[in-house]
Amino acid sequence: MIASITGDVLEARLDSLVVALGGVGMHVMCSPQTISTARVGHSITLATSLVVREDSLTLFGFESSHSRELFEIIQGVSGFGPKLAFTILASMSAEDLRAAIANEDIARLTKTPGVGTKGAQRLVLELKDRIGYAGSPGVSVAATGWQEQVTQALVGLGWTNKDATKAVATLATQTSSDDTDIAGLLRQALQMLGNS
Repeated sequence: MIASITGDVLEARLDSLVVALGGVGMHVMCSPQTISTARVGHSITLATSLVVREDSLTLFGFESSHSRELFEIIQGVSGFGPKLAFTILASMSAEDLRAAIANEDIARLTKTPGVGTKGAQRLVLELKDRIGYAGSPGVSVAATGWQEQVTQALVGLGWTNKDATKAVATLATQTSSDDTDIAGLLRQALQMLGNS
C-alpha cells in the first residue's frame, strides 16, 4: 500500500492533484479543501490510500493520516464504497464526522450527497463505538497531540473508543503535555487497560 507521498504539485484539477514522485506524475484524488491549499510548483505531503479494483487503481489523498484511517474505516460499513467514503470526508472534517456519529446527528450526516437516512443510521450504528466520542451535540471535541494518536492506536488494537478515551484521560493526568514518546505512552495505556 502507498501510505503517503511527498512531491511537487504538477497540476491542480477539479477533483485531484498530479504530484511529481520519482520522475512520475501520480494522479491523486483530493478533497476541494486540499486542492485549494495546493500550489503548482510547491511541495505537498499527502496521506494516501490505494484502492485496487479489477479495472482501476485509484489513489486517494488526505491532509492527515487520521482522515485516511476514517476513510478506510467507513468502507467497512455495508453500502459504503471508496467514492462515498471520500465524498463524506470531502464534505466534512474528520472531527465533524466523529462528532456527528457520536451525537447520532443523522441530519448532519444526510447532508452529504449520496448518504440517505438509512445509510446515516448504519454509519452511527456500526461506527459509534469505533470512532465516535462523547461530546455535546454540535460541538467538536478532539483530543490533541499524543492523546489523539494513542486513542486511535488503542481503538485500532480493538479497544472500544470509550475505554481508550478513559485510559488516555487518566494517562494525561500523569503525563507532561510535552511528552512525545507515543510508543511509551501507548504501552502505559495498554498496561492500564490490561489491569482494569
